[in-house]
Amino acid sequence: MKQALSIVKVGSNLIEDEKGFYHILGLFSKLPGNKIMVHGGGKKATEMGGKLGIKTKMINGRRITDAASLDVAIMVYGGLVSKNIVAQLQAFGTNAIGMSGADADAIRAHKRPVKKVDFGYVGDVDIVNSYGIFKLLQAGFTPIFCALTHDGKGQLLNTNADTIAAELAIAMSDQFDTTLYYCFEKKGVLQDVEDENSVIQHIDTKTYDELLAYGIISDGMLPKMHNCFYALRNQVSKVCIGDSGMLEEGNSNFTTLTL
Repeated sequence: MKQALSIVKVGSNLIEDEKGFYHILGLFSKLPGNKIMVHGGGKKATEMGGKLGIKTKMINGRRITDAASLDVAIMVYGGLVSKNIVAQLQAFGTNAIGMSGADADAIRAHKRPVKKVDFGYVGDVDIVNSYGIFKLLQAGFTPIFCALTHDGKGQLLNTNADTIAAELAIAMSDQFDTTLYYCFEKKGVLQDVEDENSVIQHIDTKTYDELLAYGIISDGMLPKMHNCFYALRNQVSKVCIGDSGMLEEGNSNFTTLTL
């Protein structure tokens, strides 16, 4: 029987709320067994870039990563945000270790090819070093991954944190019974975006198709849902979407996705 593994992706909006994020780290530290965190930091990167006179460039809601923006991402994701998370988790008794994709050759990616848009130094994941990550877990460490990968040739790449979480969950599912948690500011996938309490508690493939047809799932939720079902189709046992409450024992007011 496989051991359980929880992979928790925490969004940028939650990181901005210092008190709320501290609460999330406390809940994460209490999760039983093996666990991994994946974090963003886009808002802090935008803020830091502004202080340095580096303007954030976006196209259709997606960040363009030129050389200067990549430097900011490395500083913020791999430094400021990562080390603060690691230090706070140590205070909670969780032996965390800050990771980028380059550390332990954990996640290799390639620079996204230029098609209609040149996204710059943005990476699409090729392979996850599941054995190396397994050895870290086996040694008692809790990996904390930021949104950076590498190409194996010395180049770091900015990579979507939701995608990193899904790719990690898929790769680790050979060794573990893996549950992937997407933790953001809403209680779950909502039936009505104007009603914070209209949480759809369970979504399977059929329900998902119906929600798409009626336009209930749209816009920014689409890429997240794509990652969810991509993970489920590749051995991940369960995917959950919700706010920090879904990490609390006994709470069921969030969205669970299955095939």
